[in-house]
Amino acid sequence: MSNVTAVPIPPTKRSYLAWIWIGVVAAVAGAVALAWFGTAEVVEKRMTGAAFLAANKGKSGVVETASGLQYQVLEEGKGASPTDNDVALVNYKGMLRDGTVFDQSRQPTPLPVAGMIPGFTEALKLMKKGGKYRVWIKPELGYGSEAKTNPQTGQVVIPADSLLIFDVDLIEFIPRAVYEQMMQQQMGGAPGGAGTPPPQGR
Repeated sequence: MSNVTAVPIPPTKRSYLAWIWIGVVAAVAGAVALAWFGTAEVVEKRMTGAAFLAANKGKSGVVETASGLQYQVLEEGKGASPTDNDVALVNYKGMLRDGTVFDQSRQPTPLPVAGMIPGFTEALKLMKKGGKYRVWIKPELGYGSEAKTNPQTGQVVIPADSLLIFDVDLIEFIPRAVYEQMMQQQMGGAPGGAGTPPPQGR
């Protein structure tokens, strides 16, 4: 039997082999990263609210308070924080865990600090003027087992037991008494309400 092949194959240089292996490793790493991040997003959305919060509080920059409210400082403000006796001027966006926006301010909106859902009130009292926070509010600090509907259409806007996510910018705050006086003057002496209730909190 002859040891000579019909089609001689030249030996592969070691440098070529190294580049081939580098390419294979890079391709595998890319596929693993894509699979991991894609899967992580799906798993996160399918978690229960409690499991999501347990995982979320381990993320960099996320702080959990004694009540279970979670927040992340996106931009730190300066000065004092509002109290229950103040009206806060804010921009906000409220979202569900799947990213659905259920309410959003169109312009700076006055909100009575003490008139919010508990988690929103607590978050405002942590902030300083000029601050920007992302806040995660568990159902017990939000609307609990009560679903919130659109009063015009009857469509459910916030399902029962929803975990709420808010991006909040605190622009300014003033004492509630001062705000009410300003509103009365603006309305020609008529009694004025103190701010807008929390999103979907009417």
